[in-house]
Amino acid sequence: MTGRNGYRVAASGVWRDEEDGRRLPSGEAHAWEPGRNETVCGLSLARSELVRLAGIPWAEALPESGGAADRVRRVCPRCAAVAGRRGPDARPRWRRTNPRP
Repeated sequence: MTGRNGYRVAASGVWRDEEDGRRLPSGEAHAWEPGRNETVCGLSLARSELVRLAGIPWAEALPESGGAADRVRRVCPRCAAVAGRRGPDARPRWRRTNPRP
């Protein structure tokens, strides 16, 4: 398991930034672990026609990050649940405040 920092982006579309020429995600974004042929939520990359963007970390694909998410229209909720979604609308992680003896 790669962990939170190892997730990258697989997207339904790609666009090229005019300033630096990087390929950036567009459409629907999914979390993907390099070396795997499926997204974190279980979609096959080839059958779903998703493009791998190994240079884009998962955190930058979230719209609230403002990073590479200019044209991302939807973030897969299942991938966001596994890979993490930190932002203003995210619930805080569960923590037991008063454990039983």
